[in-house]
Amino acid sequence: MAQIWLYSLSSVIVVSLVSLIGVLTLSINLDKLKRILIFFVSFSAGSLLAGAFFHLLPEMVEEKGFTAQVSFLLIAGIFIFFLLEKFIHWRHCHEPTSENHPHHLGKMNLIGDGLHNFIDGLIIAASYLISLPLGLAATLAIIFHEIPQEIGDFGVLLHSGFSKKKAIVYNLLSASLAVLGVVIGLLLGGAIESLTFYVLPLAAASFIYIATADLIPELHKTTKMSKSVIQLISFIIGVYLMYLLTLFD
Repeated sequence: MAQIWLYSLSSVIVVSLVSLIGVLTLSINLDKLKRILIFFVSFSAGSLLAGAFFHLLPEMVEEKGFTAQVSFLLIAGIFIFFLLEKFIHWRHCHEPTSENHPHHLGKMNLIGDGLHNFIDGLIIAASYLISLPLGLAATLAIIFHEIPQEIGDFGVLLHSGFSKKKAIVYNLLSASLAVLGVVIGLLLGGAIESLTFYVLPLAAASFIYIATADLIPELHKTTKMSKSVIQLISFIIGVYLMYLLTLFD
């Protein structure tokens, strides 16, 4: 059992460090970075939707089938994130959201990403509890999945008004929830499957809600044809990369 803990924690630490990919932007001029941020937002919207429909939802359906309970949990998750965003607007936002101040996007994105990272930790723990090779395979699949998503998440945080350094720190804190997922998963042992059944729909709901209610409306603020075309291409790239990652599942 000690070996399982060692491999699981080592794997989740490596996965969490993927969130530091934003460090690559530190050398980019801030004005230049701001001009391309909206394309990161497009990429993130595409990857979030594809992550929900290509990865999270199929995993739920494979385990339990597309039952009324799954549908209810998904709708309940969307409703929860709707209320959560309302709360953020009411309690934590003292400046009205505008084209130059879409700061609620970053908070919502961090919550959704944190939940997803927690699930990744649960998956890593469950995989290592079954076998070492399966744990290593799951870790590699999650790393490939996280790279494009973390790029998009980092762009959303910057677009929301976070500084580069603050975005890197918050992304790392969000990623660290995967460690909590591993610890809880290993402690739960065989009961982990029942937990993931309820958490997966919530994660899928967060991806769908953030992409459709927050990010896509933000993209509509850009009306220039050339930028809109590039937005569309970025969106499609996000979707396609997530589709390609299904080959590693």
